[in-house]
Amino acid sequence: MTSSERPYDIVLFGATGFAGRLTAEYLARHVPAGVRWAIAGRSPSKLAAVRERLVAVNPALGELPLLTADVTDGPSVRAVAEQTRVLATTVGPYALHGDAAVAACAAAGTDYLDITGEPEFVDRCYLRHDRTARDTGARLVHCAGFDSVPHDLGVLFTVQHLPPDTPLRVAGYVRASAMISGGTLASALLAFARPRQNLAAARQRRAAEPRPAGRQVRSRAGRPGRDPVDGGWALPFPSIDPQIVGRSARALERYGPRFSYAHHLSVPRATTAAAMPLGVAAAAAAAQVPPLRRAISARVAPGQGPSAAKRAASWFAVTFVGDGGGQRVVTRVSGGDPGYDETATMLGESALCLALDELPPRAGQLTTAVAMGETLISRLVAAGIAFDVLS
Repeated sequence: MTSSERPYDIVLFGATGFAGRLTAEYLARHVPAGVRWAIAGRSPSKLAAVRERLVAVNPALGELPLLTADVTDGPSVRAVAEQTRVLATTVGPYALHGDAAVAACAAAGTDYLDITGEPEFVDRCYLRHDRTARDTGARLVHCAGFDSVPHDLGVLFTVQHLPPDTPLRVAGYVRASAMISGGTLASALLAFARPRQNLAAARQRRAAEPRPAGRQVRSRAGRPGRDPVDGGWALPFPSIDPQIVGRSARALERYGPRFSYAHHLSVPRATTAAAMPLGVAAAAAAAQVPPLRRAISARVAPGQGPSAAKRAASWFAVTFVGDGGGQRVVTRVSGGDPGYDETATMLGESALCLALDELPPRAGQLTTAVAMGETLISRLVAAGIAFDVLS
């Protein structure tokens, strides 16, 4: 089918999981009239239960279409991808369960979104599916949740307040208070358990991916020090976020002829700063031992997550300090519960953006800044996520 002939504008795959249910509820509240959407998953009965919850949010959704698909059944995933213009998926861990949806969307020319934070998965998808997506016109957009929308779009927002055509330097400082879900925990443990696979995928991608001619981009975890804005302790933050920022900078000339980004976690106390690296090292070591990994994962089962009350008390703030052309700008992206409520907002608005908005004619594996940029920033601001210039 051509895009205009497909029965759906948006399909949410994984709507029965914790993040999927929250995203479905967000869409139920915010999808404009006339937009055709559906939810998908492997259990018809669980999908029907989700729809009942959505009717309480929006009584007009009593006939919301339910599509059955299982990541272990490639034809069922392809059938869903071929029926929609945009497929958003929350089915993780993505390194185990994500490839079928990416492959189906790339082949069908369907725009794809996920909320992964798994570098190995993103790199392998580039190697396997970027060329096909370029040929079919599909936009494959990973990391459309807290990983890595606030960081990717926050750096873009900061760069837009600095002079063009000059070397730019940006540092980001992440602060947050939040709980974790079973799905997030499972993804983190899997990434810890696969260091060799992560490194191999990154090397293969570096060898295959072209670099921008005449421009230099460096993006990395930062160095230990002090948070220059909020006064806390800044630690290197080796998440996927600086990788995503670097890819945006390589694709967009607005980041200047030489661009560098350093990514930090900001904590208020020196004792926390000292203990945190030890805790991360212990978790990484435990993840190498399957019985320990299973025991840790069992503490929060897949499909479970923090209560509404706990999410309401959660928050995030990412502060950026940008320098270039003799000017300095300090910006901040902030909001509520980062991992779930605001991730649902980010994924939902990204799906609506791809489905409804006029965007640059790009295809292949793209970041949120490259695929949607300022248009998505405007949507997120309207949805309550703040993008502010502090000085």
